[in-house]
Amino acid sequence: MTAPPAAGSGRPLVWIGTSWKMNKTIPEARDYIDELLATPPPPGVQLFVLPAHTALAAVRDKLPPASPILLGAQDAHWAAEGAWTGAVSMRMVKDAGATIVEIGHSERRSYFGETDEVVAWKARAAVDHGLVPLICVGEPLAVREAGDAARFVVAQARAATALLRPEEIGTALVAYEPVWAIGAGGRPATPQEVAQPLAALAGVLADITGGTGCRALLYGGGVDVANAAGLLAAPHVQGLFVGRQAWQARGLRELAAIGAVPGGGTGG
Repeated sequence: MTAPPAAGSGRPLVWIGTSWKMNKTIPEARDYIDELLATPPPPGVQLFVLPAHTALAAVRDKLPPASPILLGAQDAHWAAEGAWTGAVSMRMVKDAGATIVEIGHSERRSYFGETDEVVAWKARAAVDHGLVPLICVGEPLAVREAGDAARFVVAQARAATALLRPEEIGTALVAYEPVWAIGAGGRPATPQEVAQPLAALAGVLADITGGTGCRALLYGGGVDVANAAGLLAAPHVQGLFVGRQAWQARGLRELAAIGAVPGGGTGG
């Protein structure tokens, strides 16, 4: 995937995307895309959707050539093929239409035992197969309460990108998703609460790439239409990675409209 063009008037592109997690059958996925395509996304906003693996090809077939919506997978294995029962490879999700692959979400780390080393292997494999890695980092509540959030996510980012060259890190998306803000039981974060970890992430990514940084630094966790503008206006935020608020196409469209307003997602 080549880098999408920047927004007009010198304003950086704002990324707005969603993971459907373990939701939507193939017919439901098709209906979502039909509704989303009925209204083109506003200029300056790059939309992306991450369906379940079962719906990847169906969504791909719904998207037009030069689609304004990018398609991604929620996970993939680091090995190109082999005896990995139940796993899906980077090569397979690319064949099904993905251009982005999510790596290291806190649910994968917590429930499936993924380590920083596994995240690094997957990031390497994604780049090797021509996919854009969407690397997730974020601290649990105990780390936040101990005042160690910035150090924690910096360590995660360094580990996740350890096998990538600086120019390859420049093609990646990085999503800061504090674990305590994610899911139905999470508490939405304020721009003030995310400022320090985001600044630390922006700093370390710039340091290890010689100033380039990643393609875009996103925020995720408890995002909705009420807090999206404030989060997008926070320093270093260049987009939003959204859960349940965008599980209906109307919700993703509403967030895209917020992202298109000047002053949001400037990545300052």
